[in-house]
Amino acid sequence: MKLASVSQLPAKQVRDGVSRQVFTGDGATLAWTTLQPGHTPRPHAHEYEQIVYIVAGRVRFTVGDDVAEMGPGDVLLVPPNVEHFAETIGDEPVVDLSVFTPRREEYAAEETLP
Repeated sequence: MKLASVSQLPAKQVRDGVSRQVFTGDGATLAWTTLQPGHTPRPHAHEYEQIVYIVAGRVRFTVGDDVAEMGPGDVLLVPPNVEHFAETIGDEPVVDLSVFTPRREEYAAEETLP
């Protein structure tokens, strides 16, 4: 059995204002991403389906031509190969939990369990 506490997963500084914690299985990856106020959004696309759940804070999420303002408890689907990005709204950090399928090997390489 693979078991961890989110509070004990190490955070990787991805770039200024953005950090990530990961937990992977054979077929999916969970990523908790923290976006600090004022971080620089980076539009990108990837081959993975991504389901985003906002844990804390407020965010403006752009997926293709669609824009949604989201807060705690909101959920969003990012289809594979669609450009997307997120921007914090206000002065509170945003924490999102993203589920990626299939498993993201580059994120799995970051994973270290306590």
